[in-house]
Amino acid sequence: MNQKGGVGKTTSTANLGASLAEIGERVLLVDLDPQANLSVHMGIDIFALARTIYDVLMGDVPVREVVLRGTRERLDVVPSHIDLSGVEVELASAVGRERLLKEALDRYLAEETQPYDFVLIDCPPSLGILTMNAMTAACEVFVPLQSEFFALQGMSKLLEIVNLVRRRINGTLQVTGVIACMFDGRKNLSREVVEEIRHYFGDRVFRTVVRENVALAEAPSHGKTILEYAPKSHGAEDYLDLAREVVSTRRQEGTHHEDPRVPGQTDLRPVPDPGPTRQGGRDAGGSGQDS
Repeated sequence: MNQKGGVGKTTSTANLGASLAEIGERVLLVDLDPQANLSVHMGIDIFALARTIYDVLMGDVPVREVVLRGTRERLDVVPSHIDLSGVEVELASAVGRERLLKEALDRYLAEETQPYDFVLIDCPPSLGILTMNAMTAACEVFVPLQSEFFALQGMSKLLEIVNLVRRRINGTLQVTGVIACMFDGRKNLSREVVEEIRHYFGDRVFRTVVRENVALAEAPSHGKTILEYAPKSHGAEDYLDLAREVVSTRRQEGTHHEDPRVPGQTDLRPVPDPGPTRQGGRDAGGSGQDS
């Protein structure tokens, strides 16, 4: 989750989900963004869908009637649609509107004979009712951050909202993972930003960094994950490594529970907003890209 756009939220949701499935985990992806980029990324024709997550939130349509099973092996998707863009207004006066997704997912997960190991929710780039629904339904928050200027700006507000939701609505919600994305090892700035991210978030930053890779930007237009589009690329390698790290961390901490949304790391308190990160010196050697 990140209220900023273009930081790698959808890319990480799609490719981390696909990588978790690739290494044997059962995964459900939920597209909660009206732009439906996750759905398109997974090769779904959103205009051919009879029902989407919009119908789940707006009516009595259960998740089981919307979920697209077997989108990939061990991976199912709850798709989105542009109609979701009106939900902020349509649900403005609805009682318990922040709990709609949680209640729908809880019912669906309780009915499943084959439980999911992970449920990943792709949020819109805002802190409105859709993101509030995601935070109410989830137990963990993963935050993707660009390894670029202004990466940490706004993080104090995001953490403040997460803590507010935990205190008032969802007592299990925690920020448990920070993903450093778009890393270019040739640039001093990129290395300095990752160092600064680790300084502020400590061991909650995943060891795996996702290197800048043109194939990651190209894959969505083909309706493919990075594992399908460019299986030998840095992007495929990095997201597979990230998936292994996520699973390993959960098992080491004893968090691989029946509920795929139960976290296992300590709470992350708000940090002072550092503003823009330092501007690095001249670019250094060492490649962080492949084509």
